Amino acid sequence: MAGSLNKVILIGRLGADPEIKQMVNGKSVARLSLATGQSWKDKNTGEKKEKTEWHRIVVFNEGLVNVIQQYLKKGAQIYVEGQLTTRKWKDEQSGQDKYSTEIVLQGYNSTLTMLGGGNTGGGIQNDTTQQNNNIEDSSQVSNDMDDEIPF
Repeated sequence: MAGSLNKVILIGRLGADPEIKQMVNGKSVARLSLATGQSWKDKNTGEKKEKTEWHRIVVFNEGLVNVIQQYLKKGAQIYVEGQLTTRKWKDEQSGQDKYSTEIVLQGYNSTLTMLGGGNTGGGIQNDTTQQNNNIEDSSQVSNDMDDEIPF
């Protein structure tokens, strides 16, 4: 479909340590549970209210999976850009079709950036490094054509 866009941008904290699994083809995949939230003041009572949304993030890029495995822990704050995907699967117990909606990081249009520093929950420490550690899809970097220009 021409003129369409499927892009999700989230900033949140990991609700659990990343889960790394091996696929049948031997490559690794990372699954993240990301919490985003909002807070507001109730107009009637003046009470502070909060709402948390949980997002499933699936990372297929091998380079990002390695970095996730090394540096991300529960509580780390991250920025992600990916695509929204809904997949269908069968429940083994009931045999019924089930659906899962996930944010997939794969290919050129994916970004994962570690935010924050210090001891805020397992991100990269903010010693003398930059506060934002941007880890972009490694296939984007490897496809630079600068070194293959014939003139």
